[in-house]
Amino acid sequence: MSGPVNGEVDVETVYSAIEEAAGLLDLRCSPDTVRPILNAFEPFEGGIIFSASAGEGHAGDLDLTIQVPRAIDDPYAHALAHGLVPPTDHPVGALLSDLRKHCSVDEFLIDFAVLGGFHKIYVHFPRDVQGVSQLAAISSMPRALGENADFFARHGLDDVAMISIDYTNRTVNAYFTFPAGLEAATVSSILRDLGLPEPDEELVESARKTFRAYVTLGWDSGRIERISFARSLDLAVVRPRVEPEIVRFVTGTPYTYEGDRFSISIVKWSPDGEWFNVGSYYRFGPLQWDVLRKILN
Repeated sequence: MSGPVNGEVDVETVYSAIEEAAGLLDLRCSPDTVRPILNAFEPFEGGIIFSASAGEGHAGDLDLTIQVPRAIDDPYAHALAHGLVPPTDHPVGALLSDLRKHCSVDEFLIDFAVLGGFHKIYVHFPRDVQGVSQLAAISSMPRALGENADFFARHGLDDVAMISIDYTNRTVNAYFTFPAGLEAATVSSILRDLGLPEPDEELVESARKTFRAYVTLGWDSGRIERISFARSLDLAVVRPRVEPEIVRFVTGTPYTYEGDRFSISIVKWSPDGEWFNVGSYYRFGPLQWDVLRKILN
C-alpha cells in the first residue's frame, strides 16, 4: 500500500463507492439514509473505511467510518443540528465534550451504516494516550471503565488511544494500543478472566497479532460487554468462518491508493459467542497512515 491520498473527494464519488461496496454484500444502498449523512460531513478530506460484520445476528449491513473535516469543531453538535442523533440528557450526550476538555484530540471520525444510519463518533488521541484511571475520572464516562481497573492492570491494558461513542446502543469502546502485539497466553488469560469459553487456538494466535484491542462498556452495568482484537487481515483464518459474500467484500472493495488494498480483521468475543468484523480502507487520512505505518513496519 502507498501513502495517504491528498485532496478532497466529493459526495457523488463517495456515494458511488458505497454503492459498489454494498453490492459486494448483496445490499442496496439507501439514499435516504446515506446522503443526508454524507451531505452533513462533506468535504471528505481524509480516511474512509468500509466494514461489515459476519455471523448470526451480526451480519446484514455495510458500515462506513469517515474522518470528520477539520472545519467541524464539534461533530456531536453537528450531528444534532442535522437531525442525525436525537437530543438526550443521558451521559452519552456529554461524553464527547468532556473528552475534548480532558485530552488533546487529533481527529474525529463518524461511523454509520447504509441501512441503519448514524451510530458512532470516534475520538482519536494517539499523540496524547490516556491511562484507564485518567479516563475513568471523567464524570460522563461509564463507571464500568473504573470498576474494571484491576482487570485492565492484570493484563497490561492501560494505553488508550481512542474512544468511540455509540449513540444508538449507548455504549463506549475503549481502544488500547499494542504496537508489538500480545502474547497468546495473554489473550487466553483475558478471555478466561472474562468468564468466556476456552477459545479456538487458531483464533488466539491470530488475535495476539493485534495492534488495537478494545472493550465495549455501557452505562447500565459494570461489566465488560465485549472484547475485540483488530489486526491486519488474516484471510486464512477469516475465510472458513464467514459467509462467502464477506470474503468477496473484503477482497473486492474499491480503494484510491496505489499498491495492494489494506484490510483488517477483528475477532470479537462476548458471552453470546464469537464473531468477526472485516474492514477495508478506501482512502487513508495522514494520521491513520502514520499510525498504521509505524505499527506494520
